[in-house]
Amino acid sequence: MGRFTKNQKQEISRREFMQLSAMGVLGTGMSGWLRRLAAETANDPQRKRACILLWMSGGPSQCDTFDLKPDHENGGPFKPIETDVPGIQISEHLPNLAKVMKHLAPIRSMSTKEGDHTRATYLLRTGYLPSGPLSYPTIGSFLSKELGASQAELPNFVSIAPNSTLSPNAYGPGFLGPQYAPLVVGEGTGFIQAEDQNVDTALKVKNLTLPQGITLKQANNRLSILKDLENDFTATHPGIPTKSHRTAYEAAVRMMRSKAIEAFQLDQEPDTLRDAYGRNRFGQGCLLARRLIQQGVPFVEVSLNGVQGTNAFGWDTHQQNFEAVKSLSGVLDPAWASLMTDLEQRGLLDSTLIVWMGEFGRTPKINQNTGRDHFPAAWTTVLGGGGIKGGQVIGKTSDDGMKVTEQPIAVPDLMATICKALGVDPEKQNMSNIGRPIPLADHEAKPIQELLKST
Repeated sequence: MGRFTKNQKQEISRREFMQLSAMGVLGTGMSGWLRRLAAETANDPQRKRACILLWMSGGPSQCDTFDLKPDHENGGPFKPIETDVPGIQISEHLPNLAKVMKHLAPIRSMSTKEGDHTRATYLLRTGYLPSGPLSYPTIGSFLSKELGASQAELPNFVSIAPNSTLSPNAYGPGFLGPQYAPLVVGEGTGFIQAEDQNVDTALKVKNLTLPQGITLKQANNRLSILKDLENDFTATHPGIPTKSHRTAYEAAVRMMRSKAIEAFQLDQEPDTLRDAYGRNRFGQGCLLARRLIQQGVPFVEVSLNGVQGTNAFGWDTHQQNFEAVKSLSGVLDPAWASLMTDLEQRGLLDSTLIVWMGEFGRTPKINQNTGRDHFPAAWTTVLGGGGIKGGQVIGKTSDDGMKVTEQPIAVPDLMATICKALGVDPEKQNMSNIGRPIPLADHEAKPIQELLKST
């Protein structure tokens, strides 16, 4: 039974057990207990659901990832491979994801009308099109508001390596206010390297330690003075902006004082696990997402932007599409698959929804630059993990990939499905900045019922 007596094992907390197991301290004879412990964690009625959004900036090519067309000239050179679910095939450059398809459900029939990066990104990240003075919140803001706790030690929404250049307004809290804005870590404004020696520094939260020469007592005295000043200011300047500022500052102080910030210390993980995710900003971002979910953060997004050595800006592959998608898949595949396996082994997959998407797809027809252009008419997103019945495909496109032939899915439908999978009512409303109640998903949304597990 390993190195611990029965009484000692009873004294080990879940968190300590997982840390010991990850470091290889516990022997292989404990594997049965690990499975039981994971099952107990997954079935814990007190555990809230969480969401990880894997955001693919620029719009990934569905024909080269999850909806290949090998028997048509639009298909390109990539070959399909079998997955662990008979009948479901995906790209040969996603071999690790093929092994966890039982947990995933590609939606091959997404159909929108927005082929512009700015508008399409806004639509997919908020569920709504830009509309004059209305400032819609991004998905992480409105879902973390529902799933999070106001007094949590860590932020309820963490955004890892975002690149908001294409649509800045799609990344903020909108009318919900700054208290629902994300903590941004490792803002990704350029290409990432397959092996990034500076990734640990890039994914650290800045300004969490005391300035040099300042003692804890001095810091507490300063915070006490600041609190008194804010009390005086709030008394004479009541309102949402003042309250939002104070709430955000109090949250920052809670995080600084909490041991939970150790979640950002990736060097606590064994090298073998870090290598499996990939030593780059996206791979280590996915590992960080798991650590944050484990600490109770309800919403984390990780963005995969451009990969160094390609001509692509993210997945915006107008030129040399196949070279770029192969490189991007080489970063995506080990990170995403490791995330699924890691969550499952820790009993967290059944309570954590994974969403993979960009703003649209790419043209099935290959252009003269061996690229694929913007294509919103028929493309793919993928859901998996918590609340989702994996191992199935939703919708179908034509043999040439140019149109949806079965079960078209609109963005509000996707949003409503995500909400339902997380146990959130998509019809719940928030009051907007113009005094109009706005539902989380548009009132005409229809959740994809066959994807949803019964709760």
